[in-house]
Amino acid sequence: MRYRLLLGDEAIAQAALDAGIGGAFSYPGTPATEIFEYIAKDPKVESGEVSARWSTNEKVAYEEALGMSWVGKRSLVSMKHVGLNVAADPFINSALTGINAGLVLLVADDPGMHSSQNEQDSRFYGDFAQVPILEPGNQQEAYDFVLRAFDLSERLKLPVMVRIVTRLSHSRGNVGVLSEAELPVIEQRDRPPACSWTLVPAIARARYAALLVEQVTLTDEALHSPANTLHLAGKRGVITCGIARNYVLEATQGLGDLSMLHLGQYPVPAELVRRLVDHCDDILVCEDGYPLVEKKLVGLLGVPAKRIRGRLTGDLPASGELNPDIMAAALGMARKSPAALDDLANRPPQLCRGCPHIDSFSAIVQATQDWDPMLFSDIGCYTLGVAPPYRAVHTCVDMGASISMALGASRAGAWPVLCTIGDSTFAHSGMTPLLAAARADANMTVVILDNATTAMTGDQSSLTTGPGLLQVLQGLGVSPDHIHVIEPLHSHQDENVAMIRHAVEHKGLSVIVSARACVQSKHKPTRIEMGLDKTPTAHA
Repeated sequence: MRYRLLLGDEAIAQAALDAGIGGAFSYPGTPATEIFEYIAKDPKVESGEVSARWSTNEKVAYEEALGMSWVGKRSLVSMKHVGLNVAADPFINSALTGINAGLVLLVADDPGMHSSQNEQDSRFYGDFAQVPILEPGNQQEAYDFVLRAFDLSERLKLPVMVRIVTRLSHSRGNVGVLSEAELPVIEQRDRPPACSWTLVPAIARARYAALLVEQVTLTDEALHSPANTLHLAGKRGVITCGIARNYVLEATQGLGDLSMLHLGQYPVPAELVRRLVDHCDDILVCEDGYPLVEKKLVGLLGVPAKRIRGRLTGDLPASGELNPDIMAAALGMARKSPAALDDLANRPPQLCRGCPHIDSFSAIVQATQDWDPMLFSDIGCYTLGVAPPYRAVHTCVDMGASISMALGASRAGAWPVLCTIGDSTFAHSGMTPLLAAARADANMTVVILDNATTAMTGDQSSLTTGPGLLQVLQGLGVSPDHIHVIEPLHSHQDENVAMIRHAVEHKGLSVIVSARACVQSKHKPTRIEMGLDKTPTAHA
């Protein structure tokens, strides 16, 4: 094998390439973004051997991957944990259709909410869908488990989830990767029989019955998987899941007399758990996420004569990331990291100097200062408009919610109602509610902050920007007379304020496109590309 120093995300991407994928599918989202970016830079993409283009959103990405699987080529779809909420419909249904060529879903969870609205645990989705889950604990396992996941997917004819967390995504380690001579030769598979993936009730019922029968096989696979290991020693035991094993080993400097069951493949193998519980009196369940295993183990009534501890009992924090200090305390060991993060000064995030959103929010605040506006917003850099001196964000819930919530508020008779949404987020989830708002001619103002990129996750391409965005707005039914383009610059403050007031005072739907490229963007579009020159669709 060859050894390379790789991020966890990069190890996953390299494994997918080495597994012979025909395509990678994703929408940008920390901490998963680097997986797709690594693949997109590979020479196989330039040659056309592998397809890699950003998808509109995670649901579309999963469906594209499923389509590639159906025609016989392996596919990787990657996303962050909240992206799986968007992709849940095709993901759960694909457990019933099954797969043709291997399909691996890589989900990067974010315990501690470093860059997310919540810290949900994607293992619950995999458990709900009743498909295999692999959870690597280090960079080498990230590589190995993805290779295993493709083989498992094709052998079981099911999608396989690989779940990682932020600390693994964004830390580096030496990874042994296959040499060119060791790479598998993957042939394109024949298509499955016609209509076999058509989930009309008669087919879906039969597919679900087959999936239930298959659970016996999945559990047996987990029981005998090298990803799950059992070490019996003393009467105190730990169950570790994924990266939590690293924290325990660092805290204990070697297990000593601790017994350990490590889980890296699910469904939870009950036989291995039973053997640990029979041997130990005290068991600490260590999961960097929600207490999935702990809940299964204790059920409603616990385990007689056994002490089961974890997040549910308060022996581990109910939320946030785990770390070696937390583990040491739960195991009754004295340990303190030499450099505690608590001692560092807090530096809250802020908009970049020269960011176009600064001038957009400044104009919105000034334009609405005589009223009591309701200011809905969305997921992106611009969510930082919640902070002083702007305070121009009253809500931020999920991708696309700004327009939907503004529509709901307007239907309640509220006024003035404004919402802000980025150009990439608009493509992801904003077009559908705007279609409804246009049909109703809702009394609200939508401000699309068009900075020509997906800035928050590292300058990925946007599908709705410039003149193309204006065409989409008209296509959704917004009147050209109430589509306005402004350039958010301090020198344009007075005219931008006047335009926003004009739009808000219109008794119906108005859309303002605030167009100026991100100051950090590597590719600065021209004024024509940004739609700032007068066109038939831009009314100023």
